[in-house]
Amino acid sequence: MDATQAGMPADDENITLALYAEQAYLDYAVSVVRGRALPDVSDGQKPVQRRILYAMQAMGLGPGAKPVKSARVVGDVLGKYHPHGDQAAYDAMVRMAQSFVLRYPLVDGHGNFGSRDGDNAAAMRYTEARLTPFARVLLDELDEGTVDFLPNYDGSQKEPALLPARLPVVLLNGASGIAVGMATEIPSHNLREIAAACVALIRNPKLDDDSLYELVPGPDFSGGGQIISSPEEIRQIYEQGRGSIKARARWHFEELARGQWQMVVTELPPGTSSQKVLEEIEERTNPKVRAGKKTLSNEQQQTKALMLSLLDTVRDESGKEAAVRLVFEPKSSRIPRDELVTALLAQTSMETSVPTNLVCIARDGRPGQTSLRGMLTEWLSFRADTMTRRTQHRLDKVTDRIHVLEGRMVVYLNVDEVIQTIRESDEPRAALMERFNLSERQAEDILEMRLRQLARLEGIKIEQELERQRAEQKKLQELLDSPAAFKRLMIKEIEADAKEFGDDRRTLIEVAERAVLETKVVEEPVTVIVSQKGWLRARQGHGHDASQFSFKAGDSLYDAIECLSTHELVAFSNTGRVYTVAVANLPSARGDGQPITSMIEIEPGTRIVHMVAGPADNRYVVAAQSGHGFIVRHADLTTRQRAGKQFFSLDKGGVWMKPLLLKPDDTHLAMLAKQGRFLIVPLTELKTMTGGRGTQLMGLDAGDALAQWVAIGPQGLIARGIYRRKETELVLDMDELADYIGKRARKGRALSLKIPQPKLLRRS
Repeated sequence: MDATQAGMPADDENITLALYAEQAYLDYAVSVVRGRALPDVSDGQKPVQRRILYAMQAMGLGPGAKPVKSARVVGDVLGKYHPHGDQAAYDAMVRMAQSFVLRYPLVDGHGNFGSRDGDNAAAMRYTEARLTPFARVLLDELDEGTVDFLPNYDGSQKEPALLPARLPVVLLNGASGIAVGMATEIPSHNLREIAAACVALIRNPKLDDDSLYELVPGPDFSGGGQIISSPEEIRQIYEQGRGSIKARARWHFEELARGQWQMVVTELPPGTSSQKVLEEIEERTNPKVRAGKKTLSNEQQQTKALMLSLLDTVRDESGKEAAVRLVFEPKSSRIPRDELVTALLAQTSMETSVPTNLVCIARDGRPGQTSLRGMLTEWLSFRADTMTRRTQHRLDKVTDRIHVLEGRMVVYLNVDEVIQTIRESDEPRAALMERFNLSERQAEDILEMRLRQLARLEGIKIEQELERQRAEQKKLQELLDSPAAFKRLMIKEIEADAKEFGDDRRTLIEVAERAVLETKVVEEPVTVIVSQKGWLRARQGHGHDASQFSFKAGDSLYDAIECLSTHELVAFSNTGRVYTVAVANLPSARGDGQPITSMIEIEPGTRIVHMVAGPADNRYVVAAQSGHGFIVRHADLTTRQRAGKQFFSLDKGGVWMKPLLLKPDDTHLAMLAKQGRFLIVPLTELKTMTGGRGTQLMGLDAGDALAQWVAIGPQGLIARGIYRRKETELVLDMDELADYIGKRARKGRALSLKIPQPKLLRRS
């Protein structure tokens, strides 16, 4: 909206507040995205990291230099290139020096630079720093015309727009950042694997996916660990640019005296520290009552009992000799080793999911999500450009040197005449240019020569250098003119860096199932008693008389579900979410039980409206009163999350029908609308889905809704109701119901029975 549309004067001094706020926020967002949070695909650095590296190189802090105080580096960075907070700049430098954060550190830190347990680095006045040898990959070609230089914030200095990275550091070290409207989580990778992939793409830009993912099978974390995701899952993440990689710790068993043993963890997945694991174990073995609860939940009590029965002692023996060494001693040597491992993986972050989001700033300056192939292709394009600029820069220098040397040869061959021309001329430069057909550059160089350079030995040196320079000129020109020679050089340089800086893979890639802690439960028949207000309890056995169940005042029976103690109960909320509670965790029927809300994490304002329980292969018809629904298996309703999962897409104000359990001999679904229309649909017409909205089961007029439904088999159904003041029951077989059978989504026919408003029941 412009100023005129808003009723404001259309001049340069007045704009609407809305327009000003929009423009200011957009500028802020772009600044955060491009100037702070996201790395560039070309050199893999954020601006602050790029400025730190450039400032350190300008200070002469190469790999062989004596390290200086970190405060000096931070001061130079802030004063010349990055006018922001000193702590933010120092934190960025610390991260670049931490070997447990970066796969290939760029800063060689001396002193306390923190630990993976969350310990902070010492203050910048205490620590010292210099560049690592690997930093040369980013900085070596900086003065060879490879990248553009821009004015700094006050125009007093020049700084590089990018660093001329000889390797795709964006993938080698990864990146993490949160911008405005987007975030990045790029995992680190192995240098040799990424270099091999780059070489393969140079040789064959149309390299097939199978070959590419064979060269780069997955990330390579700085702390090692094990990736347990399947190759198909990793491939999908690399193709889509986002996903979650499952990783876990690595361990071994040490045998002790008298048959004792201990489990020793030596590598942890990203984002996990020894301290974090110890805190999680303390939380499981000594749990605290959750906020708003009076006692420990059944789940907490079971986990505590399990962990205390398996684990005797935990020690953190990490130190200089071993970056990670967590020792777990079992309660008894007779405890199965796999059982202890599974419990620890399931109850701690020793097994975790590593988010992956390949977002970076592309070569065109636009931030976006890309694939692994896209990132490699973009970087190869950048590398080709930097090599072309480097070659042209060197060629220009060689050509200029040849030009100067050719002028000096004129002097060497005509020494006396040159000296005479200079002595007799008022304007020697112009005279030399005219007499010997020299350029201004050559004439100026001749005038600046010293007399001793006119010696015979110097003449021989000029001839030799001229020969070398011409040979180099020819070689450089061939590089620019021959794409094949250019590619060979690219490959040679990448392979040389891979040989110098490459190392073995640290992270093992081996597919494994996620650890699931299964509490041993005796399988026995139970009846789950559900009240109208959502209170639950379990009573042993089946066949109980429901009229004998007692409830709190104002409450009553919703359902009595006969199942087994090993089954799971699923609760449906009015928002379309489903929640899972193990039947074995339900309180006994001695009291009134506990509300379902104490066993799950439910959002404020959400109500539980229906519940089912049974084996994983149970099938249900689920639908809203609007008539949309589908068939779902019990296993697809369950979730491990206490906060549940979104399952059904309910319209605003939509109401669930009570889930309908299907029996093996059910063949049709009978539906009765509130306005009296009746339709029977074959179950084969219903879709089986794992969630969503489903399809229209019955066509409904405006204001109408589903009122009843029942699954029926060949025996038909029963209609029960009041006829002439007497309770009457009508048995209808499939022949009598034939007129009501139709296709899905039809409106059906008016139900003509002598019983008004009958209750429909399945006929056994």
